[in-house]
Amino acid sequence: MKKQIAVIGLEMHCELKSNSKVFSSARNSYSEIPNVNIAPVDMAFPGTLPVVNKKCVADALKMSMTLNCKQPEYMYFDRKNYYYPDLPKGYQITQMNAPVGVDGKIEIEVNDKLIPVYIHDIHLEEDAASLDHFFDTSNIDYNRAGVPLLELVTEPCFHSADEAVAFLEHMRRVYQYCDVSEADTKKGQIRCDVNVSIMDEDATELGTKVEIKNVNSFGGVHDAIVYEIERQTKLKEEGRYSEVEQETRRWDEESGTTIRMRSKVDAIDYKYFVEPNIPKYKISKEWLEKLRKEIPRLALERKQDYIKNYGLSSYDAEILVKDKEISDYFEECLNLKIDAKSATNWITTQILGYINKHDLSINDLYLTPTRLKDLIEETNKGTISSKQAKDIFFKVIEEKKDIKDFISKDNVQISDKEELTKIIDEILSNNQSQIEEYKNGRTNIFDYFVGQVMKNTRGKANPVLTKEILTEKLK
Repeated sequence: MKKQIAVIGLEMHCELKSNSKVFSSARNSYSEIPNVNIAPVDMAFPGTLPVVNKKCVADALKMSMTLNCKQPEYMYFDRKNYYYPDLPKGYQITQMNAPVGVDGKIEIEVNDKLIPVYIHDIHLEEDAASLDHFFDTSNIDYNRAGVPLLELVTEPCFHSADEAVAFLEHMRRVYQYCDVSEADTKKGQIRCDVNVSIMDEDATELGTKVEIKNVNSFGGVHDAIVYEIERQTKLKEEGRYSEVEQETRRWDEESGTTIRMRSKVDAIDYKYFVEPNIPKYKISKEWLEKLRKEIPRLALERKQDYIKNYGLSSYDAEILVKDKEISDYFEECLNLKIDAKSATNWITTQILGYINKHDLSINDLYLTPTRLKDLIEETNKGTISSKQAKDIFFKVIEEKKDIKDFISKDNVQISDKEELTKIIDEILSNNQSQIEEYKNGRTNIFDYFVGQVMKNTRGKANPVLTKEILTEKLK
């Protein structure tokens, strides 16, 4: 049996962030209360006309440029005609003939290696309403009807579930970094269709493609791909590959299997035609250039920079870029000339620990990068110990005061070598028998001497300097 390889393509749908919907004035926000964010055009009332949301178009073009796609000369929309209960107009306004981006290519990181991803197209469209299914009825919630939606279609260029999920994670960060979407799967803001086939390693034609519709979590995408690869491979090994149909299936989390929905032998004729109620207009080069300048440095670029130019580990750099607000905080620290590794240690331990525990944004933290710089400098100067710095960290946040307000002559660390030497000399003179034991091989007594110095100074002795002086004295 020849070795089989999987071939996977993705269709990623992401809801955009905007005040109003893409073609109506209805509010665009998540709500668990049905039918509160609707306008007449969302319900397809007679006489209503769509009006294009310029911000949504701008955000779609930004994503097109981020994916290194080609942008069209003219912007216009198409009607995709089909009937479904959650599509009140009987058609969807989308882009078929001139998407905002085509023929893109990016690199993503998978297990610390970069792989290319090829983009077929990305287009702007309106979302459909949603159906809530109950025991004996189904209700329609029109809140989602008309919500701006970006559909990103990749080429079949992935070969494992890990690669596919890495791409989805990468794109979620891109959407969040560019501030065009919250990209929250829990709110249904990201959904994914997955196309899976298998083929012989040396084959030139793709195998039979199976589509898995509307997988709404990245974990679900991973598990659905793994299951589908195993299902198709098993059928091929058993000589039953003809049973693999071009069909649409759904992922069932309870059973951990994909389940057949319908055959997809023939493509549905959606009878696309140009949307007549939205005038065609030219996209100026000046506008594109302005939008391009608004795209921030993205997560992967930042991560590579942190590793290469600041000596961070891949693990630490990954933590920092996972959230743009955390990465922005770190970059402000760098701009203030804070040592990169010191800033990283504070952010990845104390700061992240605190904001995660209290469910805060780092932007709401009273300990700004400037205050963190003061705390690190006082520690480096030896004014306070690392233990004292951690205590002051919490006091600064909770009492909303500056670092200097918690440093007094009563808690300043003793870092004067001459003063500390006098204290140590007195302690050693009173512990002659312990000195003899130390010199006779009981080296663990060294910690006893450190403890005596700390006790004598009420914990204010600089621990590093204390150990240096003791080491010299006990030679």
